[in-house]
Amino acid sequence: MTSCSLSLSCSYDMVHYGHSNQLRQAKAMGDYLIVGVHTDGEISKHKGPPVFTQAERYKMVQAIKWVDEIVEGAPYVTTLDTLDKYNSDFCVHGDDITLTVDGKDTYAEVKREGRYRECRRTQGVSTTDLVGRMLLMTKTHHSNIDNSDYQQHTDNFGKVRGYDYNSVLSPQGPKGHSPWTGVSQFLQTSQKIIQFASGQEPQPGDTIIYVAGAFDLFHIGHVDFLETVYKQAERPYVIVGLHFDQEVNRYKGKNYPIMNIHERTLSVLACRYVSEVVIGAPYAVGKDLLDHFKVRHTHIHTYIHTYIHTYIHTYIHTYIQLKSEVYIRLGWSH
Repeated sequence: MTSCSLSLSCSYDMVHYGHSNQLRQAKAMGDYLIVGVHTDGEISKHKGPPVFTQAERYKMVQAIKWVDEIVEGAPYVTTLDTLDKYNSDFCVHGDDITLTVDGKDTYAEVKREGRYRECRRTQGVSTTDLVGRMLLMTKTHHSNIDNSDYQQHTDNFGKVRGYDYNSVLSPQGPKGHSPWTGVSQFLQTSQKIIQFASGQEPQPGDTIIYVAGAFDLFHIGHVDFLETVYKQAERPYVIVGLHFDQEVNRYKGKNYPIMNIHERTLSVLACRYVSEVVIGAPYAVGKDLLDHFKVRHTHIHTYIHTYIHTYIHTYIHTYIQLKSEVYIRLGWSH
């Protein structure tokens, strides 16, 4: 057998850099990484309806650079037969337990046989946290949690019809912070950037392509866009410029960006179509910037503008559906 990591029992819905870091750790444990992604039906049965379709989730996971192969429609419960079917020595999952709808450990069988490995969960991010940031609609995701404006919103959100969700959801008790209302607690380090970065310089014969934007809540629209950019050349070297949080908020307004600059950096670096990221790129793309990076592929910008706007509308529609779903579950009107 090839030493192969098989990461199963994961929905990969609203993929974020925490998922990418899990897959990076898994790849380091073996030679070939196969990732199983569940169907919409399986996720709905065990966890509730996903935000993104299975086709979108398949493509999102395939775009993460540490993934060698995906298994579409992977079973929710990982068995020895599943590992053997894909010629895998063992499977990998995060250190958070995954249960079926009837409360059984989905990895119980492979754990008993010693064919299970665990990787560390990325602190400071979760799908629940990201949903909370969207629903709160404040501008303080990256500020101190004691901010009075933020606290007012968390108090309102935490109590629905007299029921204190903060008290129930937080292991710290009534005065703890609900996971629904947490701000970004992610701390960036140079080591984390090194782990995600390709570390490769452009080589002679490479076509250097530069694109820039917010790339907030890295999603399927971003993946499709970057894949299209990547295919513009035979040997592409794609540099993505990321605007600082203040700049993104200036042109997008409201509570954007949902993810801070450090989080967005890792999200983009994890994409297989990206070679380098410029952190805090200028909003205006001028000749000096293009000359600095030796960019020669510039005629793509008009196409990019049209392509991005198509996906902005798609993503906003998904976001509104998500917001409505959570309101309905909590008994809110809107």
